[in-house]
Amino acid sequence: MSDSSPTSTDRPGGIVARVADDIISLPKDEWDDCAGTGNPFVSHAFLSAMEESGSVGPGTGWKSLPILIEDAAGKIAACLPSYLKSHSQGEYIFDQQWAHAFENAGGQYYPKIQIASPFSPVPGPRLLLRDEALAVPLLRAAEQLAANNGISSVHATFVAENQLDHFREAGWMIRSDSQFHWRNDGYADFDAFLAALSSRKRKAIRKERRRAQEAAEIIHVSGDEITSEYWDYFWIFYQDTGARKWGTPYLTRAAFDLLHQKMGDKLLLILALQDGVPVAGALNIIGEETLYGRYWGCTRDVPFLHFELCYYQAIDAAITRGLKSVEAGAQGSHKLARGYQPVPTWSAHYIVDPGFRSAIADYLDRERRAVAADIEFLAEMGPFKKSG
Repeated sequence: MSDSSPTSTDRPGGIVARVADDIISLPKDEWDDCAGTGNPFVSHAFLSAMEESGSVGPGTGWKSLPILIEDAAGKIAACLPSYLKSHSQGEYIFDQQWAHAFENAGGQYYPKIQIASPFSPVPGPRLLLRDEALAVPLLRAAEQLAANNGISSVHATFVAENQLDHFREAGWMIRSDSQFHWRNDGYADFDAFLAALSSRKRKAIRKERRRAQEAAEIIHVSGDEITSEYWDYFWIFYQDTGARKWGTPYLTRAAFDLLHQKMGDKLLLILALQDGVPVAGALNIIGEETLYGRYWGCTRDVPFLHFELCYYQAIDAAITRGLKSVEAGAQGSHKLARGYQPVPTWSAHYIVDPGFRSAIADYLDRERRAVAADIEFLAEMGPFKKSG
């Protein structure tokens, strides 16, 4: 594959982009200057931990393919957390039907280029920029890399809404989906949040919390409080959930140790103990404004413990930390009754073949209307008191 990809630009002298071998070898400070501090899932710490742990790399179907534009001093001015993918696993935006259609028509869909935070259905910046003027040239570099190497397509998943105009300007197709997020409306505590709900929903949540808390002791640990023994328990929980949901867990055991080493102060592990022994756990990552619920698992089936650890304890933690929201991952309409509201999520797609691109554009137009209607319907079904 070509190691550099020139792009056209109106700026004198043009702009040259290049492809690096991986993220871990790139200067951490330069990467993070582009990524910012708001979203931990595009930080050098998180992405390099995926590589160093073997969660991304040989045998995983995820090959690091970061695309960079450097300034005159040779420092990174813009970059894409991008990967060469041989499958569509670990993305949470489903394009397998596209792959089947493309291959049934005689084309080769894989490999494709994926701009994403691996295994993380978390909206955030995908164009990492010190200079906003480099957004479209960066996308042009990804397009040319695909065209030069016979790659079918480039996909940016869980794109922050404030970056969509860059993708639109470049002519990429926009796709919508939805998740359930909890929003902190300035609640002083969990009871203040419950006061905003209808009486029936409020009573149901209190009952669920009481049942879970009577069955287990619940603790929050972060940073150095997370011992290696806790990680060993959590690894068992994670493997159980991964085996049931995906067949093979995406992260290796080393990934958790590396995340702890590189960004332990941003990790919040919520554990349920019975007789002092962890029987369930939920791992969260703390952002500047948002608590991100990532992984959950258990070794004992305790009624309502999943809701308590993943949703209610996360709300408690967000209120305590003064965070604005909780994002509890992909899908899950059961979150609606627990105060998590439907919000749109976005992805952007570039298809090299013009005929296939046109067909997908028609499909996405219909899909966006359906998603918008679904979000509107679900919002009306939420647990909050109705005004008037």
